[in-house]
Amino acid sequence: MQSGDVSAQAPLIAILAGEDSGDQLGADLVVALRQRYPQARFVGIGGARMQAQGFESWYDIHELSLFGFSEVISHLPRLLRLRKALVARLLKAQPAVVVGIDAPDFNLGVERRLKQAGLLTVHYVSPSVWAWREKRAEKIGRSARRMLCLFPMEPAIYAKHGIDARFVGHPLADRFALVSDRIGARDVLQLPQQAPVLAVLPGSRLSELARLGQIFIDAAMQLAATIPGLRIVIPAANPQVHARLKELLARCPHDGAAPMLLLDGHAHEAMLAADVVLLASGTATLEAMLAKRPMVVGYRVTPMSYRIACAMKMLKTDIYSLPNILARACGLGDDRLVPELMQDDCTAANLAAATLDLFRDSERRSHIVAAFEQLHQALRGDMEGHAGDRAAAAIAELVDQRDVG
Repeated sequence: MQSGDVSAQAPLIAILAGEDSGDQLGADLVVALRQRYPQARFVGIGGARMQAQGFESWYDIHELSLFGFSEVISHLPRLLRLRKALVARLLKAQPAVVVGIDAPDFNLGVERRLKQAGLLTVHYVSPSVWAWREKRAEKIGRSARRMLCLFPMEPAIYAKHGIDARFVGHPLADRFALVSDRIGARDVLQLPQQAPVLAVLPGSRLSELARLGQIFIDAAMQLAATIPGLRIVIPAANPQVHARLKELLARCPHDGAAPMLLLDGHAHEAMLAADVVLLASGTATLEAMLAKRPMVVGYRVTPMSYRIACAMKMLKTDIYSLPNILARACGLGDDRLVPELMQDDCTAANLAAATLDLFRDSERRSHIVAAFEQLHQALRGDMEGHAGDRAAAAIAELVDQRDVG
């Protein structure tokens, strides 16, 4: 970096985050980048966590909180208007670097236009190229100068297509201890130490609850009728999800029902406190893995999204949950650690049966915990520092090279 260059000393850094998980990654990134550039200004799209670190959000982060083909299609005109306005604003501002965090359907299109215009672009969190057409990696290279990967198997895929990709580790691996503390978590949630405990996480979006909420609660009720003394904890990701879950629980019969504890947040504590976790497919499965908790995963997308994916032959994997994908990639020899019940198989009866099997098989649970400990270490890697620090270093390397050039 040239010491006489004011823009190099105080760069304008644009970050585009989608969803709550992107907001957390973005907040960590702002903190780490500010250590390198104390006078930097951060702008773009971000949530409350990023804004708490001095980030200037031009648009509401919830504008990008969509999932599935049908949801994107229904909001397409608005998204196109937002993308056009955002691209124009960024081209006028000329930031030192633009970092798109996740939200690939939106961010990669923005990054491609900006890269074509000569701006430096980085994408943080690789799309699931190992599941959704590996050749997509080549197209991603037209959008991002560098890809920052959370999983160790991803850079090799990009390397085959000549794409600069770096494994920076997964930030969640830094937030969980290698040895989990179930006793402490139960104390926090005031749960009996000797009681069987089930954590139920049917999704973090209202659209997911519409498809999965009743199914998961019905499964939990079936388990409550089967497992003596069962305690059920249900953490809600946000106030809207909490309100919807409260409505669903109010419909349940209460005579002889197991105690159900509906929480405001505290998902990590709920997972740590549980013997088994029943949850929707997604990032939460990674959190349950890092909590070292055996789990059953279920999921349904909208019928339209499922038909489109099948018709286009987009899905290129026969496993879906992140723990199973990581187990295969890391060569553990068992890529079916986690029972997966998808689409038509995702019924209350099937979920309850698979979960009951785990409660009754302590040897299998011990095997799963040992495998999850290995996968946790793989996500941390042998690198120094935290994932946010490593991501910031990979971004700063590009910015400083450009400034020197």
